[in-house]
Amino acid sequence: MNTDTGYAQENIAYWTNRAPGYSEVNKEELAGEQRRVWGLVLAENILKHCPGRKPEDIKVLDVGTGPGFFAIILAEMGFSVTAVDYTARMLAEARYNAGFLARKIQFREMNAERLDFEGETFDAVVSRNLTWNLPNPETAYGEWARVLKPGGLLLNFDANWYRYLYDGEARDAHDRDRKNVADFGAADDTAGTDVDAMEAIARQAPLSALRRPGWDMEVLERLGMDADADSQIWRRVWTRDEWINNASTPMFLVRGVKFAQEGIYS
Repeated sequence: MNTDTGYAQENIAYWTNRAPGYSEVNKEELAGEQRRVWGLVLAENILKHCPGRKPEDIKVLDVGTGPGFFAIILAEMGFSVTAVDYTARMLAEARYNAGFLARKIQFREMNAERLDFEGETFDAVVSRNLTWNLPNPETAYGEWARVLKPGGLLLNFDANWYRYLYDGEARDAHDRDRKNVADFGAADDTAGTDVDAMEAIARQAPLSALRRPGWDMEVLERLGMDADADSQIWRRVWTRDEWINNASTPMFLVRGVKFAQEGIYS
């Protein structure tokens, strides 16, 4: 396991400082059409996987909740929600954003790679825009699988956000995205973001140089999960501005279903 405390501290410091700005992004999503769009995607996947069960009887873990976007949507739909994040400031933003729903969500400060839960606790684990940033993503996947009940569902939404740091063609495509933002008058996703700091973190993150979601599926299959990917999920969940900003790094969904195989998650 990567024990680079320098990387961890740099990461925590960045996201602590970024929390208020990132929270504003989540508030805009919650105030608009994205609340409904993402709610449909989450509900369709989870309820289809748990036929005949009521949302309140389905325990969902939101890993890397940030300012609480997934946790709020899931709690609003009636699911039993636990939300964790490594950064106390992000959790403070999440509680505030949740408003009256905060009392329905269990918020916990926790490392995504070392979850403080008993095995086979949750029916579903969800995450968005987290794994790319982890120092030990395979360890994280192992933990997420461990806390899932047999037959439990994993939904991970992410993208090859920083592959352009390692690939010339990806860099050219990234540059075209930045140009298109200006040409089409789209809201700039990087506004208010310290791009240099993010790239410094991304250079230390192992997934930046890898091709995904192929890597993710291989890891989940090694963990004894039935895995598949939806490389077109961005068409459902992104706004026009997100498409323009990130055309070269489309969001994918990695799904995994836990098999009951003794000892594989210990």
